Amino acid sequence: MMDFAGYRLPVRFPEGSIREHMAVRTACGLFDTCHMPEFICRGPEALQCINYLFTNDYSDLRIGSARYGLMCDENGGILDDLIVHRLAEDVYLVPVNAACRESDFQWILQHTGRSGSDAAGRRFDAEWTDISDEVGTLALQGPLSERVLVKVTDPAGIPQGRFRFSRSAEIGGIPALIARTGYSGEDGFEIYVPAGRIAELWERLLEAGREDGLQLCGLGSRDTLRIEAGMPLYGKDLDRTVSPAEADLDYGLNLQSGDFIGRQAVIDRYPPAVRRVGLKVTGSRIIRGGQDIYINEDKIGRMTSGTYCAYVDAALGMGYIRTEYAVPGQKVCVDVRGKAVEAVVTELPFYIPPYKKADAR
Repeated sequence: MMDFAGYRLPVRFPEGSIREHMAVRTACGLFDTCHMPEFICRGPEALQCINYLFTNDYSDLRIGSARYGLMCDENGGILDDLIVHRLAEDVYLVPVNAACRESDFQWILQHTGRSGSDAAGRRFDAEWTDISDEVGTLALQGPLSERVLVKVTDPAGIPQGRFRFSRSAEIGGIPALIARTGYSGEDGFEIYVPAGRIAELWERLLEAGREDGLQLCGLGSRDTLRIEAGMPLYGKDLDRTVSPAEADLDYGLNLQSGDFIGRQAVIDRYPPAVRRVGLKVTGSRIIRGGQDIYINEDKIGRMTSGTYCAYVDAALGMGYIRTEYAVPGQKVCVDVRGKAVEAVVTELPFYIPPYKKADAR
């Protein structure tokens, strides 16, 4: 167990992080994600507010759908990354990163809420509410997740298609919002229920998944899974010193018609001098965040995340290197406690799940 953002969270269960990791890739895993905060935005100008705060375009987001985006400051630095869910015509659910709960909410109120305004005097007829303490969340991830979920809920309430959700689902009498989203790089679901019933939901899913190899999972495997899937983590791979272009998150931007905070600064930071890349070790050593990256004696960047990833059976990492070297196949060295560990720049993600391969076909 460890302390994280005001919560006590499991790093791993007795079976170990590697077994947890493999279960998510081959069967299913269950994560306690109650530490993730949730905000609600509602009101006649909720859409305008959302589009001003976040970098993507949510104008055509349908009710029952969700979309990835970023929140930037005036200098184009990333304050957080998140997924916006459209609950109703003028109502949005926005889960954010656990360590950013207070700073995100204050930023939102300061720049768009009725209690404050930004330098341009922006105010919106929209109200923000922090519902984090009222909501409990579990993540059921892996290729057999739907098989487990269908045992405890009406199949009609299970969303079909990524970044879709059902708001009117029920699991054993527990009202639930079921979203086909996650942070493992695998197919799966994030399930939101009243906080007081989260333990009951945990037990129901654990029992339903027993014969399908469901494994309880902690923060350790959550981290190895997201690295293997090439997903950045705020506070490690993303922060306000990094621009969306540097982070290689252009797909979360709407630069054509958007008018979000920091838009011009984001544009001004093109082309990026550095870019987030994947690195795969060619030997057997492990690379970690904070280690310097070299070509010969020339320091070209720095690691932000790194570990051993069991499914692809390799030591992998992510970091920022000078753009001219951000080319797949480029050989580099990582300084691991004074020893040069050879690695190669690799396209992200390191792992593509079967459902994405099927979509590509």
